[in-house]
Amino acid sequence: MSAPIILIPARLAARRLPGKPLADIGGTALIVHVWRRAMEAGLGPVLVATDSDAIAQTVEAAGGNAVLTRPDHPSGSDRIHEALRIFDPKGAFDLVVNLQGDLPMLPPAYLAAVLAPLADAAVDIATLAAPITRAEERDDPNIVKIVGTPLSTARLRALYFTRSTAPWGEGPLYHHIGLYAYRRKALEHFVALPPSALECREKLEQLRALEAGMRIDVELVTEVAFGVDTPADLDRARAILGQK
Repeated sequence: MSAPIILIPARLAARRLPGKPLADIGGTALIVHVWRRAMEAGLGPVLVATDSDAIAQTVEAAGGNAVLTRPDHPSGSDRIHEALRIFDPKGAFDLVVNLQGDLPMLPPAYLAAVLAPLADAAVDIATLAAPITRAEERDDPNIVKIVGTPLSTARLRALYFTRSTAPWGEGPLYHHIGLYAYRRKALEHFVALPPSALECREKLEQLRALEAGMRIDVELVTEVAFGVDTPADLDRARAILGQK
């Protein structure tokens, strides 16, 4: 039997929206909205991994669990790895979901969806994507696209991730959703790898795994989960939630 745990990395030093995890949305911090969505999935424990006492205290005041990690982690993957080792040193949890702390409207069902590809023992890492339906997103370098070979109508095997418009020619393009599920051993292997050439060029961490020969499968969902990355995104989140 597999035992999943959901970890949410959160730090205060966001480049475009400083203090983002504590941003107020209807009287509740952004990070608490995300934690609540994860709890609604009912898959297993939910843990916030943070370098901030303020974030930890906010999560704990809402009834959640938080683990303090080092402030110098280069990525969320490194941060959740440290938190996992602190929280679960004996390895009781063998599937690890990395949920970004800026997705306050994530459908809880997406957390189960991202775990589905790991039913195949050959898959190391799983993630999500949705078809691109807005023309302006096709050429937007801020929208990460997945190039993959179809395994079924609902799943791809990832061949590449890019900020470019790819693949060329007729057919769908897929918008990557930054939600990952790892086998615990795969996470440990991944964080031990040095940054790779294509990772550094595209500024996409997941390319490190592909360059190292790790298998990433992609579960397809219908819509992209809205994320909060800028002040404008925060205003939109407040409006959508009806809580300005």
